[in-house]
Amino acid sequence: MSKAFIAAVIQDSINCTGVAANQAANDLIDAIVEELKREGGFTLPSFGTFTVRKTKARKALNPRTGEQVKVKAGKTVRFKASPNLKKAV
Repeated sequence: MSKAFIAAVIQDSINCTGVAANQAANDLIDAIVEELKREGGFTLPSFGTFTVRKTKARKALNPRTGEQVKVKAGKTVRFKASPNLKKAV
């Protein structure tokens, strides 16, 4: 799924211009990102839950050279599908 696909669905759903649909798609994605930053999670009922998880610093191997590389601690976003989504797919 791409931002263009979301914009096309919005455009078909509410019969608006492509520019307005693209802006609505951008606003939707920006709102989700802001909610993840502020609350650390985001739930869409009947779809699933996005959560922000912290990752620990660790050592990894460079696949080309085989040497060990330090990986800094960071954050990642996880998704858990709802039971309704699992049934639909």
